[in-house]
Amino acid sequence: MSALIVTSTVTSVAYAASGSSAASNFCDRAHQLTAAQQDRILRFAGVVREELAAVNSDTVLISRSGLDLSRFQIRYSHAAIAWRDEDKVWTARQLYYACEEERPRIFDQGMAGFAMGIDNPSLGYISIVKLPEQAAQRLRQAALDKQRALRLLAATYSANAYVYALNYQNCNQWVMETLAAGWGDLPDGVDLRARAQLWLQQAHYAPEPTAVNSHWLMFASSFVPLLHLDDHPAEDRYALKLKISLPATVESFVHQQYPDSERVEICHDGKQVVVHRGWTPIADGCVPAAGDRVVPLDS
Repeated sequence: MSALIVTSTVTSVAYAASGSSAASNFCDRAHQLTAAQQDRILRFAGVVREELAAVNSDTVLISRSGLDLSRFQIRYSHAAIAWRDEDKVWTARQLYYACEEERPRIFDQGMAGFAMGIDNPSLGYISIVKLPEQAAQRLRQAALDKQRALRLLAATYSANAYVYALNYQNCNQWVMETLAAGWGDLPDGVDLRARAQLWLQQAHYAPEPTAVNSHWLMFASSFVPLLHLDDHPAEDRYALKLKISLPATVESFVHQQYPDSERVEICHDGKQVVVHRGWTPIADGCVPAAGDRVVPLDS
């Protein structure tokens, strides 16, 4: 097991507060799942694996709902790069905040662990974006190139990291910069992050600003260790609109670059799993539409 690239079943504790007493309270919390909830989530993960088994390429983008960010009208909080090995096993490579070490790390995680990282055991979403073969292979090469993957890892984590600064990084920004390294065929080097961000700018990656809608939340960056504002332009701070990489912005960029990419959204409401195909989102509450695949969880 590598000290830098490790296998882990940790959940999405990386996304809020850590590194101090506030951080410790968040990082130390654990899902208290009943046996029935665990069984349903594992069956949900089984449907995710079925969908991945049908993918033609060996690399996809995968996202999960993770923490509840519905107050910001955000469904997905955490994106990763998933690949299939020679044994047909899928693994998600992603950035996490290692609470005990108080620093970001790159972790590998199986699909069951990835599904367990969804905070709400009664409602969860996973999105899979299937890439054209050439795009998938170039992304795979960058993600599995240990030296480049770690070079792209920032030293300091920020959940609300600005997309075009080198001060901090969140999990989705690492995915974007890894994508840029692969699709831009960027060689390793000490300035790799800067070159990856330049490639993204030249490719017109411009995330729709996230509306914070609260001065209190902006003020929270002063005492929550994993929130920062000093990397954001002043005009964005004053407007309470921050440009942050989120799974939705990652997917929108991919769809723009490769219109032939395909998207599958899989959700569960504790009673059933719904598989929805296409770029339109599934209805809130995991409500199936005509043509969606429905798998009961209570049977």
